[in-house]
This record gives sequence, C-alpha cells and structure tokens, in this order.
Amino acid sequence: MADDENAWELDEMRLRIKQLEHENTQLQQLLAQHVGRDVAHQALVSGSGIGGETRFVAVLFVDLVGSTTAVSTMRPAEVVAMLNTFFELVIRVVERHGGFVNKFVGDEALVIFGAPAYRADATTSALTAARELVAELEAIPGIQVGIGVSAGTVLAGNIGSAERFEYTVIGDPVNEAARLTELAKKQPGSILASSYAVDFSGDGEQALWETGELVKLRGRNKLTRLAWPRAN
Repeated sequence: MADDENAWELDEMRLRIKQLEHENTQLQQLLAQHVGRDVAHQALVSGSGIGGETRFVAVLFVDLVGSTTAVSTMRPAEVVAMLNTFFELVIRVVERHGGFVNKFVGDEALVIFGAPAYRADATTSALTAARELVAELEAIPGIQVGIGVSAGTVLAGNIGSAERFEYTVIGDPVNEAARLTELAKKQPGSILASSYAVDFSGDGEQALWETGELVKLRGRNKLTRLAWPRAN
C-alpha cells in the first residue's frame, strides 16, 4: 500500500513539474513577444534593473508615408491589417540580419543593430536590412516608406523607474536616423543613411552606396553627409 502511495505521489510530482516547465516556456515566449528575444534573454540570465552602458550601434528608422491620410479614409480593421502587414515584414527582415526592433510608435519602427546583443557588423547589417526592406515593401500595394540609417555611440539600457521601465537607446544617432527618415520620404529610393554609417560597413556593402552633399538636419547642429543606395 505504501509503495502504491509513493508511486502515485511520484507521478503527481512529475506531472506538476511538466506543467511548471510548460508554464515557464509560455511565460518566456510571452516576454519575448513583448520586449524582444534578446532583451528577454538578458533579463532572464542577468536579471533586470535600471541603468545602461555606452555601445556603438547602428540605428534604423522606418516610417510609413501618407499613413495619416490613409487612416482618415480607412476602417479601423483595415488600418490594423495594413499596420500588421507592414510590421510583420519589418520584423522578418530585421531579424534576418540580427537586428532588434526596439519599439513601434504609431506607424514607425525604431530598430537597433548592436544592442542589446553585440554585433561587429552592426552597420553592414543595418544598411543591408534597409535595402531589403524597401525591395520587399515594394511588393505590397499601397505601402510606401522612408528609411533612415545612422551609427554611433549611444546609451543603451533600461530606462524608467523601478516600477516600470523599458530597454531602449538614447543618443544623437537616434535623432539623426529619425531626421534622415523625414528626408528619405521625399527621395526616389526611399532610403538615406549617414556617410559615417556607410564608412563603418563592410567593403561589399560600401560598394552599393554613394555619398552626396552635407546637410543640416532639423534639431542638429552637426552637419550630416548623406548617402543612398546606388541605382541598379
């Protein structure tokens, strides 16, 4: 009788362990969906807390063109479907090149290469992803974008309070990429990068870009030399 009870208790324990493992896997997947796999992994391995570190990264902004007008003429369900199609493609291309979609803000996405996971080829990956994004988005009717790519040193880490914080990056490259995106919306190729970012990319990627004039971007005192993909 005692042996039967022990066997039953052992089976119950094994079942409970399997249930806990399943719940733990679900929680990890849910966390990764909300904050990204790299940030989720970092939090699970090292813990989380307020603070940051300086990192050299490439920053990519991608923003829909004319979305405000489109939203005013579309039903809510159509707007959601359009945005989901757009963001699904952005995530797919970015993750293909080892980038991290830091956040969605309305109809734009902020993407980081080189944080939280270090990448020696951060600028190469960002520039390649930018070109592929435009090429793949061209196949989706009604979607046009502007993309800006910058590179440099940022503060990367958890920003906020002990009760609520998020992983993000802060620094001039973020501002520069956002301003380049504004200009890119008016360019035939839909992409603009800083020549500094191109200079830090691999030789193969550099050969696909050409540089142009120096411009003063809104909100910045330092001049930026523009770069864009060479025409095929």
